Amino acid sequence: MLDGFLSESMLGRACEAKLLEINVRNIRDWSTDKHHTTDDRPFGGGPGMVMKCEPVVAAIEAVQTAGCRRIYLTPDGVPFTAARAEELSKLQHIVLLSGHYEGIDQRIRDTVIDEEISIGDYVLTNGTLAAAVVVDAMARFIPGFLGEEKSLTHESFSRKLLDFPQYTRPAEYRGMSVPEILLSGNHTEIEKWRTAQQEEKTRKVRPDLFK
Repeated sequence: MLDGFLSESMLGRACEAKLLEINVRNIRDWSTDKHHTTDDRPFGGGPGMVMKCEPVVAAIEAVQTAGCRRIYLTPDGVPFTAARAEELSKLQHIVLLSGHYEGIDQRIRDTVIDEEISIGDYVLTNGTLAAAVVVDAMARFIPGFLGEEKSLTHESFSRKLLDFPQYTRPAEYRGMSVPEILLSGNHTEIEKWRTAQQEEKTRKVRPDLFK
């Protein structure tokens, strides 16, 4: 699932430049039966399947290093934020465990997981997508990843405000004009306008952030 995502665009170039290294592991490689079983029915009944302790714990113990951060991607985890992405970008080694089916055996969470993260209040068919989101958000904070480092300070959530409107050429399109202030060359006034736009949009779209 991740081959194309990790090899294209900015992430692909970052891996080639050795700014980060990403290794994808298959839990089935640590199963011990002939069918490579990694899940089973939940104790107590109920629908779906649960990831088993043995292969998951063995996989994590095989790839973990001293001081690494072991993170489980799950809808019932702590909400993922830009601030947390920046903190994770400073770590040397992170192990991301993708949730599947009805989740993983609680004993895995109790023994080999340091942190649980949710990328939103919804459920995916595969936690690998959530892991990809964390990788992408985190990578943007690695020095050298972005062509223009300043862009990090001007995007949504960098100051707990949503982004301001962006425009490019042409200045006129189908009767719609670029705001005159952006064509003025007065960078002080442009910054004031952008901040005002951020505040207005955040107040309207995300009043929780504005408070």
